[in-house]
Amino acid sequence: MSRSRKDVNACDDGNARGGTCSKEVCSESSDYLNHDIAQLTKLRSGPHELLSRGVQGRRRLPVSTLKMLVGREGNYSGRGRFSSADGCHVLSRYLPVNGPWWVDRMESRAYVSQFSADGSLFVAGFQTSHIRIYNVDRAWKVQKDILAKSLRWTITDTTLSPDQRFLVYASLSPVVHIVNVGSASTESVANITEIHDGLDFITEDDDDNEDEVGIFSVKFSTDGRELVAASNNNSIYVYDLETKRPSLRIPAHKSDVNTVCFADETGHLIFSGSDDRLCKVWDRRCFVTKGKAAGVLMGHLEGITFIDSHVDGRYFISNGKDQTTKLWDIRKMSSNAKYTPRLRDPSWDYRWMDYPNHARTLKHPRDQSLATYKGHSVLRTLIRCYFSPAYSTGQKYIYTGSSDGSLYIYDLVSGAQVATCHHHESPVRDCSWHPFYPMIITSSWDGVIARWEFPGSNEEPSQWEPNQRRPYF
Repeated sequence: MSRSRKDVNACDDGNARGGTCSKEVCSESSDYLNHDIAQLTKLRSGPHELLSRGVQGRRRLPVSTLKMLVGREGNYSGRGRFSSADGCHVLSRYLPVNGPWWVDRMESRAYVSQFSADGSLFVAGFQTSHIRIYNVDRAWKVQKDILAKSLRWTITDTTLSPDQRFLVYASLSPVVHIVNVGSASTESVANITEIHDGLDFITEDDDDNEDEVGIFSVKFSTDGRELVAASNNNSIYVYDLETKRPSLRIPAHKSDVNTVCFADETGHLIFSGSDDRLCKVWDRRCFVTKGKAAGVLMGHLEGITFIDSHVDGRYFISNGKDQTTKLWDIRKMSSNAKYTPRLRDPSWDYRWMDYPNHARTLKHPRDQSLATYKGHSVLRTLIRCYFSPAYSTGQKYIYTGSSDGSLYIYDLVSGAQVATCHHHESPVRDCSWHPFYPMIITSSWDGVIARWEFPGSNEEPSQWEPNQRRPYF
């Protein structure tokens, strides 16, 4: 990664116990990412030029919170208040790396976890059929304790409906299940205390044996009417919740499709990533030839584990088994994929082998990505990555779990690794940044759900002993 020549503390704090902040954050004039998204990020997270007029020097450094407040009280901008970009500039300096506080601990691996859109709920899925929904506003009390039905191997994914009334969970099965989150019962045992309706993604033209099909990824559409899913039979499915049947099956890739998501609020565009090392873009408005993608993006040397959309229908990021996160612009996509060379030992398997040292310096000869972020480790499982929240950071960061038991945060524009959070003894498969507060949750194979914050004081976080099963705060 490119490193900065400036000493800037991105966190304004040096007392984090488990997390660390880099003092090598690139200045705003860094040309690591010379692209439209760099300017867009600056507009969303940079201060008004009149609020930063007191900052001297050739390179524009982050303006201190004190200077921002002085500028606001002095009405330097003429608005008498902070704009959303001003607010993001202030909030994004306070990275949530203090901690951790334990939210919960189970005697099985945590596979998936996410905040709801409004941040009031938090969902965590574990390998032993358990899914827990926590009420964040009520001291992380368990609002729903779900025992899943017909589980194969593990909970592979969960997704909350936009209205937060329903939860869909998937496993290595073509049938996903939907649960009423809003019901009065806390305990939800499949088809005993509550009905978990099955949604079968197998279509009439599926040639695969139903026992061999599994869902790796599932997501609600913004309007809550559809689900999109990625499967191990190389296909993408779209399920219509009103008709209760799959409306589309796309034979999308040449290997397992590990991840899929809607690109924006319209639901027209779909992004997918596969073990065939390709990211693909699908446009449902002009889906004439079945299986024909609107475009293909090359750059990863190994399979893709996760994709997160910038939710503007243009940009997304992906985690790859080549130990990198990549940033993409769909305007650079090709109409078809050229041969992607296999540059390392073909016997290598990310599930139980370390990535070869010589392969870490290899580059794809036709890399179409905008930027590459390195430092974390994508081994053992399908590690997930995300853009930081728009409200509090202007999406100026990328954050990801890692198989070394840590969380990594990168600056989107400069490429610098600005913070890490070390605590877990096993891979951090999933992580989630609160949509409004400086708070991140890490979920690990050690069974621990851990909370990281920027509390605004020097108070030391509480540490819980491993034999305590379910502490709450």
